[in-house]
Parts: sequence; structure tokens; C-alpha cells
Amino acid sequence: MGSSSPANNKKSREFNPMTFLATIGEGRKNLTFANKQGIFAQGDSADSVFYIQKGKVKLTVVSKTGREATLGLLGVENFFGEGALAGQALRMGSASAMTDCEIQRIDKKAMMAALHREPAFSELFVAYLLKRNVRYEEDLVDQLFNSSEKRLARVLLLLAHFGKEGVPETVVSKISQESLAEMVGTTRSRVSFFMNRFRKLGFVAYSGGPEGGLQVHSSLLSVVLHD
Repeated sequence: MGSSSPANNKKSREFNPMTFLATIGEGRKNLTFANKQGIFAQGDSADSVFYIQKGKVKLTVVSKTGREATLGLLGVENFFGEGALAGQALRMGSASAMTDCEIQRIDKKAMMAALHREPAFSELFVAYLLKRNVRYEEDLVDQLFNSSEKRLARVLLLLAHFGKEGVPETVVSKISQESLAEMVGTTRSRVSFFMNRFRKLGFVAYSGGPEGGLQVHSSLLSVVLHD
């Protein structure tokens, strides 16, 4: 009895959602999307969940007045479209590829069956949803109480996954200042002003080349932590 818990923990740590999803069979489809291609649109039927195997995806929403806001950028091993599992009949926002993507589409019925059949997958999915919920709460607090400069610094650090392994990574290639402005909730001119200041202070650096990647350095944390 006492030795079963470590074994179960080891099994949970070794659980690979991509490998498991490949066993679903009917109701699962592997799709490819080119850069900037739409995956689903606001108002479409919410009948499936998506899992990113390769690439990055942008989530957006458009108001009744036509104003677009970026909800987030997702990378490999992220789910999206999960509102379909909570009774959402229509998509509340849109999803589009930011790079060439390989994405697995799982029908709502097949996803529900998979969650009931495999406890390790269910545990992983619930943990993912809780993490996303915490992120949304942090975003709301950020919008309510922090300056646009701090919000931009935080967005850049999140995009670079800084802190995940202690090493800054290249941000999504060629991310536009318009997209950053949407995520921060400010104007493009303000983003341009802050980005120039971050660059002069050595917080960020443009790598150049065809990809146009942006390097984010740990020193940018000082902007977020500064009162």
C-alpha cells in the first residue's frame, strides 16, 4: 500500500498527453495551419477542443463596435477552445495561427470520453484550466492597478516564458507593436516609446535576420517589481 503512491506520482509525471490523444481514434484529427490562417472565428459553433503540437496561436475577441482585443498567445502543449466543454454553444472569440502550426482537433464528445477514461489526462487538463484561470486573474489585476509600462514588461516576460527554466527565450518572431498594444491595453505609440526605452536600457534586444526575433533579458523584471 505505502509504495503505490510514489509509483502513481511517477506515472503521472511521465504521462504524455500527445501520446494519449493519439489513442482516441474517432473524433480526433491532425490539422496544419499556415502563418496567419484562421483556426476558428468568433460566433462559430463550439464543438471541439484544440491541442497545439507545434507553433503558436493567437486568441482574439471583437466587440460590437468592432474593436479587437488580443486575449493571449499560446504555444506548444496548450489547449484552447475548452469553452465547448462548459456548455458554450458558440465561440466567444477567434483563434488564428501566428506561425505554421500543427494542431490536434478533438470533438467535444471524444474529449469528454477521454477525460472520463483516463484520470491522468483529466488531472493534467484540470491543472491546465486552473493555471489559465490564475493567469486571467493576474491579467485583470495588472490592467486595474499597474502602469502600461509595467504591463508591457510583464507581457514580454510571459511571451518569453521567462522564469520557466531561468533562461530568456526568443519571443514570437515578428510580433507587431499593434498586437502588443492590444494585449497591454494602450496605444501603439506608447508601446513604441517603452520598447525603445527597454532597448536602450539593455532589457530587450532585436536579433535581426529574417525571423526578426526579440530577446528578453531577466533585467526586465526590475520594471515589473519596481514601485
